[in-house]
Amino acid sequence: MSTPDDLPLLQIGGPTGGAPTGGGCGDACGCAGGDDGSYEIDPLTCGLDPDLAALLVNAGLDPVQVEDIAHLAVEEDLDQGVDVTTVATVPEEAVATADFTAREAGTVAGLRIAEAVLSIVCTDEFAVERHVEDGDRVEAGAKLLSVTTRTRDLLTAERSALNILCRLSGIATATRSWADVLEGTKARVRDTRKTTPGLRALEKFAVRCGGGVNHRMSLSDAALIKDNHVVAAGGVAAAFTAVRAEFPGVPIEVEVDRLDQIPPILAEGADLILLDNFTPEQTKEAVDLVAGRAMLESSGRLTLANARAYAETGVDYLAVGALTHSSPILDIGLDLREDENAGEDDGAGEDAAGAGSGADAREGR
Repeated sequence: MSTPDDLPLLQIGGPTGGAPTGGGCGDACGCAGGDDGSYEIDPLTCGLDPDLAALLVNAGLDPVQVEDIAHLAVEEDLDQGVDVTTVATVPEEAVATADFTAREAGTVAGLRIAEAVLSIVCTDEFAVERHVEDGDRVEAGAKLLSVTTRTRDLLTAERSALNILCRLSGIATATRSWADVLEGTKARVRDTRKTTPGLRALEKFAVRCGGGVNHRMSLSDAALIKDNHVVAAGGVAAAFTAVRAEFPGVPIEVEVDRLDQIPPILAEGADLILLDNFTPEQTKEAVDLVAGRAMLESSGRLTLANARAYAETGVDYLAVGALTHSSPILDIGLDLREDENAGEDDGAGEDAAGAGSGADAREGR
């Protein structure tokens, strides 16, 4: 599939209303409006290549949201202008193949999102060769994704794609370290809402790629009664009763910082109890006290060094906000192949994409 050369990028702060301007949509796109000016946007056909959109859906991601994030990342880099260095140094007709390559060992997350960024920038067909999948462990030097398209487009998309790919792979790598430590116990590492504004769905996806599980995606998914709610409501029991009355079908988790707070919470019927800053010894007492009547989550004081000790007490979850707020990136680079001329003939892109270790060749926008 190809994108029109004159397609404008989504303009941040630009005019609202009218036809959608983002998403790489051409005249044949499913979002094309009718005579009455209405637009019915199907997330599986609008903007992104349908196969890529389907892969994102299968990963638990909204392709429209991914496309919006890709637009924002690219527009932030271009600031309604052009890539002046690339335009000045690279011939317009030049075509190349480039490899996204891991500079260090880790767990990969965000490859399909990097493809979405490319689809926003590329003004002609591009072919991809997928060497690994999200969630795979890789060694330094491993090729992750190879792309053949116009050289200008590759270089313009490079930083936006890498910013997201490196960030998400760093989260997945950190999560994998925790998941490995917990292996053999019933405890699972899970995230919090301490995420980058606008990137929560992607960062929580990266946690899943690393072997972790997600807590709530938003404030509306479940109730978590913390100390400030207790103060505002006049007590733990009062807070619990108020939530149950107002939202009877919503799961309720209650934070406690002392063992003596647990029995009344159990009596109220809490679904999950968060043990805040308990020691491993106190956590084991809490597990014995609850005796399976509610799920238990440890939070605070957790490190990779002591995670196993907490897990072996019998808790269900270890809540680690650092997965999304403090994980370092995984170093990944984009390298043009200097020894190949992918633009010798019209079929060069497909030939390059089909070469290599037998990975599937795909085309996208």
